[in-house]
Amino acid sequence: MKRPSPRGDAAHPAPTLLSSEIPAVQLSFPFRPLRSLEEGPGGRARRAPSAEAGTQSRRALRRAAAARQVRLAPTLEQETDRVATALALYLPPGKTLELRLTNNHYSMISVRRKPDGYRLRLHRMFVGAEPRTVRALARYVVHNDRRASTLLGDYIERHQHIIRQQKRRPRQMNLRTAGRNHDLQAIFDRLNAAHFAGGLEARITWGPVTARGKRRRSIKMGSFAVEDRIIRIHPALDQDCVPDYFVAWIVYHEMLHGKHEVRRENGRRRFHSAAFLAEERQFPDYDRACAWEKQNLDRLLRV
Repeated sequence: MKRPSPRGDAAHPAPTLLSSEIPAVQLSFPFRPLRSLEEGPGGRARRAPSAEAGTQSRRALRRAAAARQVRLAPTLEQETDRVATALALYLPPGKTLELRLTNNHYSMISVRRKPDGYRLRLHRMFVGAEPRTVRALARYVVHNDRRASTLLGDYIERHQHIIRQQKRRPRQMNLRTAGRNHDLQAIFDRLNAAHFAGGLEARITWGPVTARGKRRRSIKMGSFAVEDRIIRIHPALDQDCVPDYFVAWIVYHEMLHGKHEVRRENGRRRFHSAAFLAEERQFPDYDRACAWEKQNLDRLLRV
């Protein structure tokens, strides 16, 4: 049997497809108009340079680069809010936190515990501290936790380079050495010549006078600021009932802080080393001054 030719022939013409039976589909392809091509070496086509390319530089033909992002350093207020928010997670409910960040070269953490909350002065090295350090800081602030104190001491030791990089500006302050009953500068000069060969460099002043009110729970009779080398004596000692040898003993104690460095033992900072205490006992009126303090401490707390 003879099969019909696909092309058809006179006897068996090829069937005709009617457009009404199968709809015609027109395919469209998106295209971009191409620049004229010219034949390059080896018979390969290459783009002909346009008229615009001759007038524009290569930089003008480059794709636009993404805009550069500039990050501004956080302000002190933003850093304070960040640390306060992190600490607030670990504080007892109902307690307030007054936080101040400092660049102090000596005191890294200073806490004042009040009935309604805490007043905290904190070095800026703690900004961005890991959660473990923040929890230890909260335990120290709330409970004065000893283990937390050790962890914080280690953190401070690891970040000593931050303190050394800071530029210190001399603090301007008014010194008040002459009191109503005792002259601190005269006492300092006498002790410096007798016990330090005149080589101890420090300034001395009476501390700020506070309003008298109810009886104090404690009194800090003297302090030594290492960063400024300033000795402050509590104004409660400027009374006629306080003997000169007792004021001299307090001044002598603070002068020893200017001689003996703070040492670190068992993860804690020790301000009164064995050498410090041994030299303090060499003060000529040491026993008499200690006895007077025990007998009259209550009087000083009422001033």
